[in-house]
Amino acid sequence: MAYKYLITAILSLFVMVFAVQNAAIVEIRLLFWEVALPRSILIFLMLLIGIAIGWVSRSIVRISRTRNDH
Repeated sequence: MAYKYLITAILSLFVMVFAVQNAAIVEIRLLFWEVALPRSILIFLMLLIGIAIGWVSRSIVRISRTRNDH
């Protein structure tokens, strides 16, 4: 069980180092929308969006398979 805490601490340390090293502000423009935020936050947001897209896609595939099986 102690190894879980060690792995969590190491991953947390990596996240903190990543956030500090990528603290530069970047500007994002999409059509009429414009926002400035730290690069690390942008990367994390893109990761979350990718996870959400994958989760939704996987759900759609599962639903279509269940409907086709019956």
